[in-house]
Amino acid sequence: MPEADLISAPVTVRARRPLILAACMAASFMAAVEATIMATAMPSIAADLGGFELYAWAFSAYMLAQAATIPIYGRLADIYGRRRVFYGGAGLFLLGSTLCGFSHSMLQLVAFRALQGLGAGGVQPIANTIVGDIYSPVERARVQGMLSGVFGVSAIIGPSLGAFIVQYGDWPLVFWINLPIGIAAITMIALFLPEHANVRQRQVDYLGSALLIIAVTLLMLLAMQWASLAGEIALALIAAFISTSLALALHERRTAEPMLPLELWRNRVIVSSSVGSLITGVLMMGVTAYLPTYIQGEMGRGPDVAAIVLALMSVVWVLGSAVAGLYLPRATYRRIAALGAILLTVGAAVLITLTPARGPGWAAVGALLIGLGMGFCNTTFMISVQTSVAWQQRGAATSSTMFLRFLGQSLGAALFTAVINVSLLAHSQAGAGALNQLMDVRWRASQPASELAVLIATTAAAMRHAYMLTGMLAVMALMVALTYPARLGPATQPRRQ
Repeated sequence: MPEADLISAPVTVRARRPLILAACMAASFMAAVEATIMATAMPSIAADLGGFELYAWAFSAYMLAQAATIPIYGRLADIYGRRRVFYGGAGLFLLGSTLCGFSHSMLQLVAFRALQGLGAGGVQPIANTIVGDIYSPVERARVQGMLSGVFGVSAIIGPSLGAFIVQYGDWPLVFWINLPIGIAAITMIALFLPEHANVRQRQVDYLGSALLIIAVTLLMLLAMQWASLAGEIALALIAAFISTSLALALHERRTAEPMLPLELWRNRVIVSSSVGSLITGVLMMGVTAYLPTYIQGEMGRGPDVAAIVLALMSVVWVLGSAVAGLYLPRATYRRIAALGAILLTVGAAVLITLTPARGPGWAAVGALLIGLGMGFCNTTFMISVQTSVAWQQRGAATSSTMFLRFLGQSLGAALFTAVINVSLLAHSQAGAGALNQLMDVRWRASQPASELAVLIATTAAAMRHAYMLTGMLAVMALMVALTYPARLGPATQPRRQ
């Protein structure tokens, strides 16, 4: 089949598109749920394996490996075609999942989680790229909304599924549950997706790939471990990241087929969408990481209430993605992205005015608005990027956008933690531990009401500073949305084959 999109493929191929979409959704769900199912399963796994000092690395190893390989998989998919790269990523993910279930120590689990992450970097980006290939720009808006909904569903199902498995089964099932889903996705892609890569001599940018992996790993390590790094180690990592990034930029400018096509960043739409993805990724962590803490710590409610609020946000995120997908073909990128950013701004304003007395209902309103805004923004960012490039660059462009969203989440976790800790330390040297104390139900019950009220007021003020940062990021997202060309949308954007 020629290089052109499968949009103009024969009717028999077009009829298979729902099956290909189902395979992509299954693969995306498999990789997305892995991040959420571990949240409730990991305490039981660590209790069985021991090695609690490596507890955090069971998460970090997966995230580091996934982030470092996302851009590389996207570029390889542009060179060698979607199917082979998808097989490689999904196969590596399933191998890592299988070995994780056979782990006999925490060190083994961390190593196999890294292997699993190396595969995960090629699952979600390539699944999104395949969907971009087989649907027209107008159709992409609808189906990408459906694909975005997978993340919301995984956020709801994952924690409950993890808790259910460790309570009523054996924890290896947390990893092995991926096997039938992944095998089904690979089989469906093999049966129904024709390959249409160019048959020509290619030059793989091995040095660029190595430099990219090193630079991304250093950046993610800084973002995730900043609070625990000694000063000299942090400075050394920063210096290494800067020097590696400069070496990568110089190399990519000189090589014939770079791993990171720098010409993508001369495209106005891609720049707007990429920056928007980074900003909304940072913003999201201010809600998902610390809104449950506020509900449990400042309001004194249980984790079930916090989970319900986040679940509502995920449901509305799915709804926002679907609505954006339906409306986008008749609108412009600027209009939909701006509407999403306005919803983010209003949601942040609700959270800024949140007080313990206003209760979880007020928090839920802010979370719902932000979830709706995220659905509008992320769908717009993905569709606009995929429609702005030809087949030969769609994998790299899609992967870059997803990577920046992922990077934003990691940077956001560190940034919001720093803002809250600085605010608490400004009040008291012991303030940094205040949130942990408030989360302890027994400790709260043992404190005098007057002292507890002062501590709640202090931590609530620190959390308000974090939500003010959320508001600033939402305004920045609105400014980015206004940089899209005024009349550009899926229906008016020139089709690039």
